[in-house]
Amino acid sequence: MYPIPTSTDQLLTEAEKENLYLKLIEQLNKDFNFANEPVDFPLSTSPQELKVQLHEKVYRLIQYKFAEYLNLLYIIDVSESEVKKLNGDDLLELAEQVAFLILKREWQKVWFRNKL
Repeated sequence: MYPIPTSTDQLLTEAEKENLYLKLIEQLNKDFNFANEPVDFPLSTSPQELKVQLHEKVYRLIQYKFAEYLNLLYIIDVSESEVKKLNGDDLLELAEQVAFLILKREWQKVWFRNKL
């Protein structure tokens, strides 16, 4: 059964344990580039670095390129209802929560593709 992560750290640990962490990075790079928001997370990026860099990227998108941010969420297929549940009062915290939703959706894609 699909393991539903409850935190970014748990998700990244699970991805490593399942030997799918590199595929998760590849999926992130692919979808960000597809959304015309190029990122290049090297495959050598540690889980902690990935967490920080993704958070920073999402924060900058929310703050400076909101239309592109919405397009990215659409391309990745992040649940609109989950995003609407988030509290937008603190942009830094919002970016962290959205980064988790992005990772969760990308992990779901990678996990299903490799398990089914």
